[in-house]
Amino acid sequence: MGKTTEDTTLEVQSADFAELDSSVEANSENKIDMLLEVELDVTIELGRKKMSIQEVLQLGKGSVIELAKLAGEPVDIYVNQKQLAKGEVVVVDENFAIRITNLIEKSERLKSLGK
Repeated sequence: MGKTTEDTTLEVQSADFAELDSSVEANSENKIDMLLEVELDVTIELGRKKMSIQEVLQLGKGSVIELAKLAGEPVDIYVNQKQLAKGEVVVVDENFAIRITNLIEKSERLKSLGK
């Protein structure tokens, strides 16, 4: 009952890796380009007001709702319900528009994306 050890020789070969080519970079760019096409909800908040049900039921065509903000005060700009910036209301070709006057700090924007 003796053990015998056999001498085995292993053949070692070097690994053959294909060289990286520009198609890998192009593939990454395509993925980023796909993200650039994602649509987001942009909301401009002119102001807020709390109203009772009775006040809401009394609203009709021509009713005026007074907001808590003063005319000319900055408006809040939200992207997917996260504040991105502040801006001012302007008129462009008879349409209302918003000019961005202040962006939220980049670190704060990144934090809000994680929540």
